Amino acid sequence: MRTVCFLVAALTACLPLAGQVYKDPNQPLEKRVDDLVSRMTLDEKASQLLSAAPAIDRLGVPAYDWWNECLHGVARAGRATVFPEPIGMAATFDTDLLFRVATAISDEARAKHHEFVRRGKRGIYQGLTFWTPNINIFRDPRWGRGMETYGEDPYLTARMAVQFVRGLEGDDPKYLKTVSTAKHYAVHSGPESTRHVFDARISDTDLRDTYLPQFQAAVEEGGAYSVMCAYNSCLLYTSRSPRAYLAAGPIF
Repeated sequence: MRTVCFLVAALTACLPLAGQVYKDPNQPLEKRVDDLVSRMTLDEKASQLLSAAPAIDRLGVPAYDWWNECLHGVARAGRATVFPEPIGMAATFDTDLLFRVATAISDEARAKHHEFVRRGKRGIYQGLTFWTPNINIFRDPRWGRGMETYGEDPYLTARMAVQFVRGLEGDDPKYLKTVSTAKHYAVHSGPESTRHVFDARISDTDLRDTYLPQFQAAVEEGGAYSVMCAYNSCLLYTSRSPRAYLAAGPIF
């Protein structure tokens, strides 16, 4: 529902009114979502689950590509400010600095998106949904994506994640500046070459103390609008699920 809400707000805000509730920005967002979804066929709904979601011309919904990255600056979309890798920024232990960095990134992301739309471009790396930040725990230096993370400490990672998410999404009471996606949920830091078949076998304690706190903070405190799942399987030594841990209350 949250994803569809964002799509309605971002993709139909400038459409001309024609009696349809979903085109009216003065209507409650949930009401607009319900109206739009009710008009879509089953095939149209399924088409929107793709990374590169096609346009629905008859409803005036433009194409949208979900894939975008901004770990340390807007990536693959022309010139942009390049900040240090996250592992280097985490070494500052400066959450205020990271918030300012994320704010600068989202400023450039918004500007780039509006310019792309002005030119009629809605392709990959041109949208407002970013698959960032990577808040996995960096335990093994052989993991080739460790520089994308904030390091080995769950508490530091959580504090950095909260500020980065807030900087990306902004503080407008009605619209998100961009969408932040905390990844990869959960226990994703194994061998990169076998990430699609790897089983992460961890203890109950390790899951709760190491791999989940930063995701809880990113969502509950930072307001991360989406979460990307891990590629690996996550097999626990208990029957309790990660959802049960997050529902159990504050970890810290």
